[in-house]
Amino acid sequence: MPELPEVEALRVFLGEHLVGKEFARVLPVAISVLKTYDPPLGVLDGAEVTGVDRHGKWLDITADTGEGPLHLVVHLARAGWLRWQDPLPSGPPKPGRGPLALRAALTGGDGFDLTEAGTTKRLAVHLVHDPHEVPGVARLGPDPLAEDFGPEDFAALLAGERRQIKGALRDQSLIAGIGNAYSDEILHAARMSPFKPTATLTPDETTALYEAMRSTLHDAVARSHGLAAGKLKAEKKTGLRVHGRTGEACPVCGDTIREVSFSDSSLQYCPTCQTGGKVLADRRMSRLLK
Repeated sequence: MPELPEVEALRVFLGEHLVGKEFARVLPVAISVLKTYDPPLGVLDGAEVTGVDRHGKWLDITADTGEGPLHLVVHLARAGWLRWQDPLPSGPPKPGRGPLALRAALTGGDGFDLTEAGTTKRLAVHLVHDPHEVPGVARLGPDPLAEDFGPEDFAALLAGERRQIKGALRDQSLIAGIGNAYSDEILHAARMSPFKPTATLTPDETTALYEAMRSTLHDAVARSHGLAAGKLKAEKKTGLRVHGRTGEACPVCGDTIREVSFSDSSLQYCPTCQTGGKVLADRRMSRLLK
């Protein structure tokens, strides 16, 4: 799933390639992709793109229709992606069982496709007057890379939480943009168990977790800076130290990276770095093995 660093890189890429250009047409190809119907996508024909923003994992493309700005707000979900094409294929896209979900064509012949692999279709596109009309945007917590989001703000967010830290980091209403992969990376950098209860965090541990979060995300954004959209997935994978690396050696201590599997996801961690050498039971209600 694209998370904050990849979506931020897409924001920068689209800002460089879209702003100042006009939409020729925006066409939904998959029935499930479009979540709003008023205003219709047709009003974007001839609209000039004036900005590209990010809200957590959401992309926000602003276009001026001549009657005020509209926002094309996109969530790529678990298996979605944006593919830039110059030029776009000629002829209208054909609906079918392929991954193509939406095509945005510019008057110059270039543009982008939104694609989604797999059979579970969760990619979402909204056309709204204000991005906060989108429920997923309206409920977002603060951005962890915002300049005014300091360690005291982070500590205040966690102060009322009574759950495991892995789940807290992934909660978009608590803090925006962190998903399964980067929560693993942050916890590894902080040398903290994914199942550590937030209520047991000391002030020093909370500060260390904040610093690990900021440095991990900043480093990932920096690695993605200047990359074309098509190269961002590969960059994310190569930059991860524990997530998706079950059975490999930890780059810090050399211990074997372990995994805990759930019904629809999994997490990875290093026992030596994060759990005092103890191995977490690989079942849904995992506990530290005694």
